[in-house]
Amino acid sequence: MTQKGFDAEITLGETPNFEVAEEKPLKKTKLDRPKKVDINVLKARVQEIQNKENKKNIAIFIFFLVVLGALGIFLSS
Repeated sequence: MTQKGFDAEITLGETPNFEVAEEKPLKKTKLDRPKKVDINVLKARVQEIQNKENKKNIAIFIFFLVVLGALGIFLSS
């Protein structure tokens, strides 16, 4: 039986080309150092996201209360 599509050419005589790795310096400079992050800025960002989520959840809850109330009034009459 022949297996079509599984034939592969393997060449072990060639040396791989790693020029990209050689261009990067091994030691990092002071310019590569990450900037310091203020914890208060991160906390404020998280608080803003939580406030938006809370407002959205409250709006959805009020919407369902209004729909439930309207449905109750409709079915009672």
